[in-house]
Amino acid sequence: MALKPWVKKRYELLLENFGDEEFGREDAYRVLKSRFGDEKEEVSRILSDIKKEGLLRERVDIEDRRVKIYRLVRRDERFTRGDLESLMKKAAALIRTRVDYKYILILLFLKRISDKWMREYRAKVEELVDEGIPREIAEREAKNPDFHSFAIPEELLWEEIRRDVNKLPEKLSEAIKKIAELNPDLKGVFATIEFISFTVNRENLSILHQLVELFSEIDLGEVSSDILGDAYEWVLRYFAPQKAKEGEVYTPREVIQLLVNIVDPRPGESVYDPAAGSGGMLIESHRYVRERYGEEVKRLFLYGQEHNQTTYGLCKMNLIIHDIQSAELALGDSLLYPKILENGKPKKFDVVIANPPWNQDGYPEEKLKTGEFWKERFEFGFPTKQSADWAWIQHMLYSSRRIVGVVIDNGALFRGGREKKIRAKIIDRDLVDTVILLPEKLFYNTGAPGAIIIFNRQKDDKRKGNVLFINASQEYEKHPDVRKLNILSEKNIEKIVNAYRNFSEEGGFSRVVSMEEIKDNDYNLNVTLYVFPEVEEEEIDVHAEWEELRRIEEKMKAVNERIEEYLRVMK
Repeated sequence: MALKPWVKKRYELLLENFGDEEFGREDAYRVLKSRFGDEKEEVSRILSDIKKEGLLRERVDIEDRRVKIYRLVRRDERFTRGDLESLMKKAAALIRTRVDYKYILILLFLKRISDKWMREYRAKVEELVDEGIPREIAEREAKNPDFHSFAIPEELLWEEIRRDVNKLPEKLSEAIKKIAELNPDLKGVFATIEFISFTVNRENLSILHQLVELFSEIDLGEVSSDILGDAYEWVLRYFAPQKAKEGEVYTPREVIQLLVNIVDPRPGESVYDPAAGSGGMLIESHRYVRERYGEEVKRLFLYGQEHNQTTYGLCKMNLIIHDIQSAELALGDSLLYPKILENGKPKKFDVVIANPPWNQDGYPEEKLKTGEFWKERFEFGFPTKQSADWAWIQHMLYSSRRIVGVVIDNGALFRGGREKKIRAKIIDRDLVDTVILLPEKLFYNTGAPGAIIIFNRQKDDKRKGNVLFINASQEYEKHPDVRKLNILSEKNIEKIVNAYRNFSEEGGFSRVVSMEEIKDNDYNLNVTLYVFPEVEEEEIDVHAEWEELRRIEEKMKAVNERIEEYLRVMK
């Protein structure tokens, strides 16, 4: 069991008290308060930790959908992270590079919602029978969409789809089309997926059959959303090196974790990612708030926009797999057509975070002016055609109320021309809070180090008129799976976050720099200009080294004499 010892004790106490019976949060609080003195906020975190290990199942109370009902899972009936990861590895081995990995994710998603429908159906039948309703009537009533997370026609449930192998592509195509029609939240999710044309190739058809049978081995109905989400993320991460060659960008979860820890989202706040990708920033924000505030995560409001139709679908599925169904996600080009509006204008958010495409070309002044709300969003100027980095930053700044965190190409910190003019105006406005140089080889699509810039609209007194520079180029460990890559460890992340929060200085690592010094440096934000890692100089004992050199010379002299003597004898 991977639970922390103190959480494990509480799990065992709950199991002792409730066994296989259902219970509510208040019931858990009563038991844990009595034995350990835990407060309600701690109970929420305890339940969250137990759930993450697949040892707690939850459902919504039928009478009050705001309330969750829990049931503990015994160790011998738990479906573990290892089990699901093993399944994903088998699926990945089946497709290798021959088939788009997105088909694995689609099948995982369809299996999940189908199994969940069946679990909800069986639970509702038993509930109605317990209330005295005849089983035949109960079975009919339990199919009502009101009792299910997703509306799915019976004939398109997983077991029905796989029943006729010869019609598998047609059934899957029908399923994704019909399910999308019946569930507004899934609009656009399957738009670019087509099973019929995909399986014209007989090899692809064989792979599809094998994948369906592989997923049929397990019941995903009650697998923890954390475990299932990790499996989804595993697939994205596993295929990231291959997809990077095709231009897809995958932000390492450690980089996202670092950024979210810095911007510190809180209950009651809104978080926006204008370059949402597969949803990593939003999912990590949700996890961060849930782990710190428990049920208060319900008051975290997530928003995102993604321009690529296929990636948009992956993002929606990823959010749902992680049991995040309240996020608002829009499809479209954020730089030209921001879609999330309020009172007719782009909405403002407390926290804005993103890893937009670095040095994206094709967004010169004339192009940006064809978009909407360009006067308000690009008040500091327009970038060159070669790089939209500072267009993204300006859109994010306009959209923010409190803080902005952006992962960006290191060149954006010091390039001249139009970019320098924009950068100077933003610096003069005292919006730049912290600049972090990341280690090299963190990203799958480039060996470049990259940087994080934090913009702050609510600077306190010690931050006003200053910028914190953090040189984290040496804060990394070797990637455990990809030989040429590095990763940020928990220790690395903690060191960087602590420096940011304390606005502290450490030789060779972090330094607080005044606006005047930055202006004297021609508005250059290159971290190495202000902080350079200190190289530890080895102290040399000159006398000892000289004595060692003298002994070596004497030995060499003796060796030479022996060689000369040997050569004389040979003559």
